[in-house]
Amino acid sequence: MGVLERVLRALGGEEALDRLASLPGSDLTSVLLALMRRRADALSGPDVLRQYRSDRFVAPSEVPFGVLRAAEDRLLAALPPSFSVLGLAPVAPLGTCSAVAEMDQNNVLSTIRGTEVAADPTNALALEAAVRRQAGPDDVRLAAVQRVVRAQLFSGAGRFAHFTLFALVSAGRDRGSLAFERQHFAEHIAFLREACGDVEVRVTVLDPRFEVVRGDLPSDASRRTGYYKGLCFKVFRDGVEIGDGGFVDWTQRLTGNRKERLLISGVGVDRFATL
Repeated sequence: MGVLERVLRALGGEEALDRLASLPGSDLTSVLLALMRRRADALSGPDVLRQYRSDRFVAPSEVPFGVLRAAEDRLLAALPPSFSVLGLAPVAPLGTCSAVAEMDQNNVLSTIRGTEVAADPTNALALEAAVRRQAGPDDVRLAAVQRVVRAQLFSGAGRFAHFTLFALVSAGRDRGSLAFERQHFAEHIAFLREACGDVEVRVTVLDPRFEVVRGDLPSDASRRTGYYKGLCFKVFRDGVEIGDGGFVDWTQRLTGNRKERLLISGVGVDRFATL
């Protein structure tokens, strides 16, 4: 018997979960706040310290702060002036990853106030890009540095429960002949080379039309990466993967406009810094 099945049986069956899920947002928040307050009231100082010692989500970064900051400064210094750098909130609307990017909701930390802890700054930047695109006709270029949390269990060197991502998004309208895609893909690759030094970019073409976007970059036809559309890529330095990116349909889904285009890319700052 699974954990959820066992708990639901003790609470009266699947109907208990259905009733909670059907509550209006404010009502559910009130119930969860009362529950968390009751659980917190039962904790002592040693209980909190015990969790701090054992919980991978709350441990400090393994990478020294000065090393992380130097890597962030290097990335920011290489950013073209056409990009606006945002200070993103540490939380995003519930479903930012699962409803738009189709990430499993169990892979993010959901909160009891109808939000989720930031798991990827490109998702939050896509929300802001959609708002700005609806306010004007110009292309939107945004960047952010954000500490994020991933709930899935990673293993191996250079894999952390929380880490810093440097993210770029470029949003605009389809101009025909893949003109938007060619321009902004070239901009992202140029930035990554300027910021990260001697890197190797490997491209996966998911749609044959995007061969003209790839240009002379090496193709890696074996990769079929997640939610990307048309073309995606990975960035390596000294044989270590430090970043990736590609075209996604997030602003189309957010605005309901199929003419919208969005390119995202990101660098894992912790991993880049350790190199």
